[in-house]
Amino acid sequence: MVVFSVPNMRCGGCARAVTAALRGVEPGAEVRVDLERREVSVAGGVDAEGLARALREAGFPGERLGA
Repeated sequence: MVVFSVPNMRCGGCARAVTAALRGVEPGAEVRVDLERREVSVAGGVDAEGLARALREAGFPGERLGA
């Protein structure tokens, strides 16, 4: 599982855009958004660098949490 802090994800529309961007990279991944903490986690066979790039390109630069 990969977890990102996404500080500018503030509403349901942002959460949908983030989810869509991440699923564009990993269509079968499980994406969970925590708006209160402004975090998103992605489970499954994930490409962390590809996910980070997708977040940046969607306008939601995120910082990977943990290793």
